[in-house]
Amino acid sequence: MDISVEALTPDRWPDIEALLSEGAVTRRCWCTYWRIGPRYRQQEPSANKSDLKRVVAAGPPPGILAYVEDQPVGWCQVGSRELLPYMEHAWRLRSPDNLAVWTISCFYIRKDFRRRGISSHLINAAIDLAKRSGAHAIEAYPIDRSTSPSSSSTGFVTTFERFGFLHIPSPSRERPIMRLYLNGA
Repeated sequence: MDISVEALTPDRWPDIEALLSEGAVTRRCWCTYWRIGPRYRQQEPSANKSDLKRVVAAGPPPGILAYVEDQPVGWCQVGSRELLPYMEHAWRLRSPDNLAVWTISCFYIRKDFRRRGISSHLINAAIDLAKRSGAHAIEAYPIDRSTSPSSSSTGFVTTFERFGFLHIPSPSRERPIMRLYLNGA
């Protein structure tokens, strides 16, 4: 299976629109939660979709898309943590230091492509993008399957461990903070 990964730029809007329209949660959230917090539940899904479209149009790309045979099959929101202001409101995800980091905040993989390595391709591409952008580190906030039955839209600890992400001090055992240092940081 040939998998390619591309940045979500305005010309790829139809691809993210098609992909996120498939999922029950994604078609409501439109990957806006970490930008606007609980307000995403209070406004209509169409408003969340419009918010994401504005973010894509304004740039920089808010994430990356995975493709199989030119079909969008996966999404990863990735970028500078400062572009996701609501992360500082989530006590479980508060960074223990002031290092300017990039963050992998969520994934969506089409149901028929899950458990086929799509998220690993997205993580690898996210790391490369963060390096090229001069980031000192990239963080993720995955689920530890041994302690939480929660949603896996943030990935799993074991997947990030395979890429060399390390556990850093976190206020929550169920929601670890994992970090990969880049560019000699």
